[in-house]
Amino acid sequence: MSAWHLVGIGGAGMSVIAALLAARGEQVSGSDARASASVEALRARGVEVHVGHEAALVEALPEGSRVVVSTAVRESNPELAAARASGLEVLHRSRALAWLMEGHRVVAVAGAHGKTTTSAMLAVALREAGLDPSFAIGGSVMGGSDALSGGGAGSGDVFVAEADESDGSFLAYEPFVALVTNVEPDHLDHFGSREAFEQVFADFAARVRPDGALVVCADDEGARRLAERVRAEGRVKVLSYGTSADADLVLDPHTRLVRLPEELAGEGSPEVQLELAVPGAHNVLNATGALAVLALLGVPPIEGARGLAAFHGTGRRFEDRGSARGVRVVDDYAHHPTEVTALLRAARTVAGAGRVLVLFQPHLFSRTAHFQREFAEALSLADLAVVRTDGELPEVPELATKDPERGDTITVVGYPQGGRLTVTSGRVIARTTDPLNLNLGEVLVTDAAVEPGSSGSPALDKRGRVVGVVYAMNAAGQSFIVPVSTVHELLEDDAAFDEVEKSSLDCE
Repeated sequence: MSAWHLVGIGGAGMSVIAALLAARGEQVSGSDARASASVEALRARGVEVHVGHEAALVEALPEGSRVVVSTAVRESNPELAAARASGLEVLHRSRALAWLMEGHRVVAVAGAHGKTTTSAMLAVALREAGLDPSFAIGGSVMGGSDALSGGGAGSGDVFVAEADESDGSFLAYEPFVALVTNVEPDHLDHFGSREAFEQVFADFAARVRPDGALVVCADDEGARRLAERVRAEGRVKVLSYGTSADADLVLDPHTRLVRLPEELAGEGSPEVQLELAVPGAHNVLNATGALAVLALLGVPPIEGARGLAAFHGTGRRFEDRGSARGVRVVDDYAHHPTEVTALLRAARTVAGAGRVLVLFQPHLFSRTAHFQREFAEALSLADLAVVRTDGELPEVPELATKDPERGDTITVVGYPQGGRLTVTSGRVIARTTDPLNLNLGEVLVTDAAVEPGSSGSPALDKRGRVVGVVYAMNAAGQSFIVPVSTVHELLEDDAAFDEVEKSSLDCE
């Protein structure tokens, strides 16, 4: 038995690793900046967790202990500094996860988006098929008993892992099967360019065992380029899936029938019907990729489809938080423009004749700056979109930007390089210091003075003209301004939102 200490143990990825280590009989301790449901769940499993970071926690560890950190832990952290000074082995969390994977057939699911849901689909379907996998997923799996439902220590020889590409840490794994949902550029603050981002996925594919396989989505251009590159090398088997006619597994998006190649269909039918409990065309596509992996692991396609039908979602992936007076609130972690687009299309199918209203909090200033136009185009799919900030925006110079299609100037702060959100359809979503020139369909998040400063009161410009109505205010003193011509289109009874737990709208 070894001793492990995890710094930031309450995080989604770290808490799962801690739980898996404890299930293996390892001595596990850790610390986190604050108490949480994950911290309490770990304590219930016998893991010693301290709230707050102190060097003494590491200095008291037995000789030969391992200290695990994530990319978010800075060198100035007192526990990491103490570990360095004591000569203890310091491992990135990906290395700790790789240690847990040893002796298993590893399925690593990667991609800019879709990997949490797809890896969870695989874990559930494999369990339904009787393979009892181990798994480590960066999100809770619906139906679990506590906040650590994203991890499980099974008795089988398969280990499913969500493989994080954000900092290249997925290069620590040697998968038997690698599933790549897409290679759409993201984390460009770290990689710098599309080419560098695609190269790290090529490096990841090179880690697949020679007797294994690479499964990619043929509907994504980046993933398709990856497949062509790996096929040309001829080192491992490559299978593609998607709605494209030339994919190995072809999905009919209307009937949800999947046509399988003979090598996967075996003696069964070459077509399998997918019936899912989660909405959205993107989830049907994810399930098609999962079906390919299940077949490669020896699960008959019919059984695989049956197992996928038992999947009921993951936390913060179209998670139903409750309803009040006809208003249904759904929480989703979508933080990339493509994810937001898929989410709102799924919401539209569920809402039917109802309206889709969005409260969106950007995640990472760098991503928002890189994809500002794409985010705005995605948010334009909603009937109303409000962009929420947390009051902790970085200090950046103000920058006046001009929209040539509208001919007005908007002063924007809060995003690197003074970035703004805009769409060519005419709906402008921006963060501004002066709510001037509002038109029908626009919503601005503003730091401008609003009098008299309460929800439902008029919003005045610097000349004292009424330009809109204050729709809401947050703790940071920012206001959501809606133009006068749009007010009549808002919900007649917006107080219904107050009856739904406010935490359900918070973004972490």
